[in-house]
Formats: sequence, C-alpha cells, structure tokens
Amino acid sequence: MRKNFGAKPVCYPQPVFIIATYGANGTPNAMNAAWGGISEENELTLCISASHKTTENILARNAFTVSMATADTVAACDYVGIASGNETPDKLAKAGFHTTKAEFVDAPLIDELPMAVECRLKSYDPETCRLVGEIVNVCADESVLTDGVVDPAKLRPITFDPMNNAYLVLGEKVGNAFADGAQIG
Repeated sequence: MRKNFGAKPVCYPQPVFIIATYGANGTPNAMNAAWGGISEENELTLCISASHKTTENILARNAFTVSMATADTVAACDYVGIASGNETPDKLAKAGFHTTKAEFVDAPLIDELPMAVECRLKSYDPETCRLVGEIVNVCADESVLTDGVVDPAKLRPITFDPMNNAYLVLGEKVGNAFADGAQIG
C-alpha cells in the first residue's frame, strides 16, 4: 500500500546547487538552491525567486556559476542558503568561502567547491521563478578527477532530502548506464 503526501516539491535526488554571482560593486554572492537540473544538452534550469540578491545579480550581469555542494562543505553551503545576500553582503566570507573569477563568464567560482558549471543567462520568468542558463563550461579541480573525468567518490556531492530536511552524500555505484538494460530482451 502507498501513502499519499499530496502535491509537494519532492523528488530524489535533489542536487544541492550553490549559485554564485557578482553584485553591482563586484562583491561575490552565493545562494543554495535545490530546485534545478539539466533541461537541455547545453542548458541548466533553476527555480529561484526574484527577491533573491542572486537573481538581481544574474539579471544585471547575465552570468552565474553553479557549483555542486559537497559533503565536506555542508555547513557553509547550508549557511549561504540561510543568510540573505540582501541583508548579509559578506556572507561568502562568513561561510569561509573564497572565490576566483570564472574563465568563461562574469561570475565567481567558489574555490572550496571543486566542480562548477559556468552559465550565461538565457531567460528568466519572475512569475514562475524559472531561470535558464546556457552552459558555457564545466570545470573541476584536479583533486576530484580520476583518469581525467569527475569521480563522484572524490567529489562527494550532496543531495537534499526534502521529506526529512537533511543533506545526504551520494553513494555507491549500483550499475552501468546504457549497458545493464541491454541484458533484458
């Protein structure tokens, strides 16, 4: 028997994205967002309201980065989701984060988060809060690479568990994509 929970924003896994921008004066800012994902081959879509400082910055600079939150940075990643950039302009410094300018877009990379997607603003609808970014580049620190590609066991990305208000680290490999299913039929 199944239990019904009603219409809720629940899906597993929900990535924990840290969206980083520069403000009008060049101050780096970031926020935590769990509602988003890849929506096209070269496109990332997020749901963020117009009231966020991050949204204001994206609309002004037409650029942002999206880093994968990691198990090693849970407290800092949670903090940038709790503190408002409108009220705490130095929240990245308070979180202990440092930034470097992204190579391909006018937005910061967070040095402590080893994987990021650099995006150019494609569109934003304040009514639906749907922000779409064109993926310009994906970059990762060599510390999370194995044989030249991102190794999730080294990256240790986290996911948001909306039912329990918890962060979970992604775990073990359980199969091979585009291969295991070929054994059927």
